[in-house]
Amino acid sequence: MAKTSATDFVLRPFEGLPGEPDWVAFREIVPAATGTARTTAQYGARDVVVVTMLPGGYAAMNRPDGTLLLAVQGALSSGDLSRDLAGALLEAIDAEPGTAIVATPSHGPRLQDILDPTVPFEVTVRDDYEFWVDATAERTAEIDASLAEAAEATIPTVRLTSVEHAYWCRMSREFLRWARTEDEDAVVDALARLHARRESALALADGGQGRFLGMFRAAGLVVPVWELPAGTEAADVEAPAAALAARLDEALAVTDPLDANQRRARAGIVSRQVTLR
Repeated sequence: MAKTSATDFVLRPFEGLPGEPDWVAFREIVPAATGTARTTAQYGARDVVVVTMLPGGYAAMNRPDGTLLLAVQGALSSGDLSRDLAGALLEAIDAEPGTAIVATPSHGPRLQDILDPTVPFEVTVRDDYEFWVDATAERTAEIDASLAEAAEATIPTVRLTSVEHAYWCRMSREFLRWARTEDEDAVVDALARLHARRESALALADGGQGRFLGMFRAAGLVVPVWELPAGTEAADVEAPAAALAARLDEALAVTDPLDANQRRARAGIVSRQVTLR
């Protein structure tokens, strides 16, 4: 991975971190989740709880019990989100317990420089925001009401176990969003090959299908999206997702030029793409 300066725009700010697609999902897909990280020995070998968001839009927090929290959502990037988040984390490390950190543009090291790459990014999707407060803190009615309000607004989300980096969610209806690490053109070509032969859908056990809607770009990765039949639960998607993963891997391995039918399918996919920066 090429070195970047503090003024460079970085398309893939989480590239090189363990679990890059899940970092992207924390940023753009998942409302409430925590992940594991640790700083290198140079930066104190401190355990870090990476979270989707913190109250007040804070970027980091040194909780009263000394736990370090780093929020991926909410922080405005100066061009390199990784550098800005690293700056917030280092500020939290140096802060007194009970201090919340506001994100500001940073000119220091990046997350890739301060986090231990041997520590896996283990994700836990949550249905509430209890991780905002430590278990020993005094719970007031105001705190409880704030946590309850936040949980009420949370979109039900489940991380699949049969494939990596795929998330089921229930909004107006159910969807599957699947962050991919492969080159964007390769993913689009592979999906076009499947779509052209009517194999891009998720084939559910009850005969229903999860329809491939298109894809969006987020933090430099492409995220294909499937719309599921109303009432589809996350467990219903596990086996179909694994089957689709096998088809997609096979299509990704093909290097032949697309034929006319596949090119038409590709044009339709590209026309529906959206970029989330």
